[in-house]
Amino acid sequence: MGPVPRTLELFYDVLSPYSWLAFEVLCRYKNIWNISLQLQPTLIGGNLRESGNQPPAMLPHKAVYLRSDLRLLSQHHQVPIHFPKDFFSVILKKGSLTAMRFLTAVKMEHPELLEKVPRELWMRVWSRDEDITEPPSILAAAEKAGMSMEQAQELLEWVSTPQVKNQLKETTEAACKYGAFGLPVTVAHLQDETHMLFGSDRLELLAHLLGEKWMGPVPPAVNAKL
Repeated sequence: MGPVPRTLELFYDVLSPYSWLAFEVLCRYKNIWNISLQLQPTLIGGNLRESGNQPPAMLPHKAVYLRSDLRLLSQHHQVPIHFPKDFFSVILKKGSLTAMRFLTAVKMEHPELLEKVPRELWMRVWSRDEDITEPPSILAAAEKAGMSMEQAQELLEWVSTPQVKNQLKETTEAACKYGAFGLPVTVAHLQDETHMLFGSDRLELLAHLLGEKWMGPVPPAVNAKL
């Protein structure tokens, strides 16, 4: 029997393109590194309020930088990110509350789909400039991810229940307790130590902490399949 896998928690929101980058890289490495990856749907708006932070796009210079940064990172990570045309309406006004409650319900009832469903939501908002706030949009993403329409409809009806609301709130509070001031956040549980790493650009440092080999955002075994 080999060593016990180290637990990694990824706190993410589909409103965050940097969360998408971290999500894809960790999903690529989950079968390469000796890790147990736990995906934690989190509400970025709640985390920002709790930490006193604000979206980087609210600062003019950062907003300009975001476009070029994400364009280059999209190429480097081989993740198809494209800025929404009406960025401020999509990201700052509509938000992601229903989508993240839906993903919380997915985690509670169909955890085997917790990789495919968020990816489809990211594809909608950050690749095809499509809605993720209206029920038909969420149902379409769930169905494309492999969920039956009956299952998806049942979960969508469940998003307004106290169980789902409280679970999303608890996960968001957990991220805050680890020190998160935005998303994504990766939390590595290593023996008696816990490390919180912010952003999608600390995964090489994560490899160092794990004692694993970093082979770039697209490791060769994955690159051969793309």
